[in-house]
Amino acid sequence: MIIYLETREVFLEHVRRNRIEDEVGERLKLIAGRRVSPAEVRSWRNSLMYVSNILQAPEIPASLGVAIEYQIHNTSRRIDLLLSGRSADDRHAAVIVELKQWEQVAATDMDGLVRTVVGGGPRDLTHPSYQAWSYSCLLEDFNSAVQEQAIVISPCAYLHNCSDGGGVLADCYGYLLERAPLFLRQDTDAMVEFLCRCLRQGDGGETIERIRDGRARPSRQLAECFEQMVLGNSEFTLIDEQKVVYERVLALARRLRPGKRTVVLVRGGPGTGKSVVAIHLMAALLEKRLNVRYVSKNAAPRTVFRAKLTGQMRRSRYDNLFSGSGAFVDCPPGQYDVLVVDEAHRLNRFSGLYGNQGENQVKEIINASHLSVFFLDEDQQVAWKDIGTEAEIREHASALGAEVVIDELPSQFRCAGSDGYLAWLDDLLGIRATANPELDRDVFDFRLFESPGSLHAAIRQANTSNRARLVAGYCWNWSSKKNLDLNDIVLPEHSYAARWNLAAEGNTWIISPTGVEEVGCVHTCQGLEVDTIGVIIGPDLVFRDGQLQTNPTARARSDKSLTGWRAAMATDPTGTEERLSRLIRNTYRTLMSRGMKSCWVFACDLELQGYLLEKLDQPALALKSGF
Repeated sequence: MIIYLETREVFLEHVRRNRIEDEVGERLKLIAGRRVSPAEVRSWRNSLMYVSNILQAPEIPASLGVAIEYQIHNTSRRIDLLLSGRSADDRHAAVIVELKQWEQVAATDMDGLVRTVVGGGPRDLTHPSYQAWSYSCLLEDFNSAVQEQAIVISPCAYLHNCSDGGGVLADCYGYLLERAPLFLRQDTDAMVEFLCRCLRQGDGGETIERIRDGRARPSRQLAECFEQMVLGNSEFTLIDEQKVVYERVLALARRLRPGKRTVVLVRGGPGTGKSVVAIHLMAALLEKRLNVRYVSKNAAPRTVFRAKLTGQMRRSRYDNLFSGSGAFVDCPPGQYDVLVVDEAHRLNRFSGLYGNQGENQVKEIINASHLSVFFLDEDQQVAWKDIGTEAEIREHASALGAEVVIDELPSQFRCAGSDGYLAWLDDLLGIRATANPELDRDVFDFRLFESPGSLHAAIRQANTSNRARLVAGYCWNWSSKKNLDLNDIVLPEHSYAARWNLAAEGNTWIISPTGVEEVGCVHTCQGLEVDTIGVIIGPDLVFRDGQLQTNPTARARSDKSLTGWRAAMATDPTGTEERLSRLIRNTYRTLMSRGMKSCWVFACDLELQGYLLEKLDQPALALKSGF
């Protein structure tokens, strides 16, 4: 979508007459039909004045195309400034300019993220060079005109209010700066030189119009590379029922028709291979040149799968294939061919940083695609805002006139191939009565430890192939977020202290070489697996009066997963208590089913420790040693 497209000369005239912000705002209201905020107007007025200073240079071609707020086809992403002309070899060419009004920027130890002050406080945000480069990848990988007409795309970033580049130009961002150079306030000459090198002649905006008219289609190169990565990775091998579900969904994809929607709901518990099927579907659908995305609410699964496929943890062009669940708020109907939704039980009603955007993520996903595939396990709902249920999906599918197809992944491949462990876990946590109150410990290795320290030591020892991790219920505040010298999980009675994983490794903690030293939570391990999982059960789950009890007040203040329960208690105390209890029990079910071979546990509550010991019929000596 083109909001503003003029030649350089017309753009400069609009700026000279102090009309540029009005021109952009009026066209945005007319074309996009949305209200323009005062903050947007101020941003255009500020940034575009500096852009005009650059474009006034006499060596800049007069007929350069200038597009402002260019929305990339089939996405909600908007390019601040898109310039077009002809390259030195007379090819159609365009330059993406990411504009930032930041004055000060600090480097972080997180890949591709910087820290700056936005909205009155410090925030970790994507590096501007990465933003610009990711937009160029979107055009190169998903725009037929760019692919077929060999349009040259060159990204860059311009921080016109920033004079100190010590943070944003730090060595750790070198690989991003090579892909998309970044210019500071004083770099006007360098930026003019860059633009003249990329755009030798003007084209009156013709290249931008060609890009606008291109169809959304993955490039053959992207499809082939992704398929090779999947097929070459043993972690993503289809087995038995996984293959059956995969082929059934592909058959539906081959029958895509304009105006017809199909919803596939795939049920499957922990370890049934939902993510494996999802990744294989991505590869096959891309190979068919369909516009497809992998969707998950939590960033951890999509970040880890991308890293496993590419073999490196740095940001790459494949990031654009993986999307958060809130990206479809403003999507027109049928914008995507297929949306593959992993961990669909974690979908929320609203989107946005403050939960104030959109109507319903389930509805938006179904509306935005011809075929939507939801992988679902309702027993892994762990947050108050989780709405992804079969009933919810069916309701919105029906309202949008979509055909619903139900499939299932019944076999349990995690937990040493034992369905029995999950059944025992459901019985142990009081989630449902099962016919399996006893655990066959010859099939699955479940142990109790007398202290968190001995548990963590055992996890370190088991981490020979980087396949052992320690997790805990979110009952301790994230103090190390502001001060890395502080510990988060502190249990002085056991002389134990550790930090949450939400630091340098971020969402790749579970595969990071140093991840074993930190403790994960449900938000960074759900949907992922290791060989051996250690679990610290916090004081939100206790054993009293002969039964398990949950305590939501024991959750950390920094854990937002139960936000909303206090207000709900005023209108429906019984229903709220039941739901809280289920969410907390589901949390530990999720944590305790991350291990394919072993689950080792320490419970903060002594009575709960005793209850677990009784359920295991484990000798006291074993409890002390853990072995």
